[in-house]
Parts: sequence; structure tokens; C-alpha cells
Amino acid sequence: QVQLVESGGGLVKPGGSLRLSCAASGFTFSNFAMSWYRQAPGKERELVAAISKTASTINHVDSVKGRFTISRDNAKNMLYLQMNSLKGDDTGMYYCNAYGLGSQMEALEYWGKGTLVTVSS
Repeated sequence: QVQLVESGGGLVKPGGSLRLSCAASGFTFSNFAMSWYRQAPGKERELVAAISKTASTINHVDSVKGRFTISRDNAKNMLYLQMNSLKGDDTGMYYCNAYGLGSQMEALEYWGKGTLVTVSS
């Protein structure tokens, strides 16, 4: 059974930091590109950061560049998002996403249930 379980969210003051984690199981983690998405209240879900299977390619959306860092540990089947200098606009539900190809070259995509980040004084 495929599972993506996010953790590490919470309430933090502006300027603070959080580290989100995503524990993956039930699939070959190292064969999947991974991403973090977020959805603010009343807004659509947006891509925050993405990392390739071997971490050779990493991208962050402009609004978080220099503040957030995505990383992965294929030995532990873990995805991380280090978030520094948090702002109110960073408030939202953060989701872990896995994307890859199955044995028949079919597209596979998995989502976690999310962890809530609230940035407020």
C-alpha cells in the first residue's frame, strides 16, 4: 500500500523556521521524482519545490527561493522541506507528491494528506 505521510507542520511566527518531512512507503522511492505543493485558504494548490530521483535537479518556485530548500534521502525513503524566514503568505496545507513511471511505462502519481503550516504572530 502506497503511503506518503507528511509531518512537521505547525504554528510559527513570521521569520521563524520549520522542517517538513514526508515518509514514503509502498513504492520504490528512488524511482520517483518528488515535490512539495501547498494550498493556501481559498487558493489553488501550487507547486513549491521539486527534486529529481537522484537530486541532480532541484527547483523552487520564485516566491520561496533563498528561503526554502527541498531535499531527499533515498536510503531512508524520506523527503524534506526546510523552510526559513517564513512569511504569512507561506500559510497553507503542504502536500508531498511522488511522480514516476510504472512497469508498463504508465504515469504514476501519489499524494500525501498534507501537514498544516500557519505563520502568524
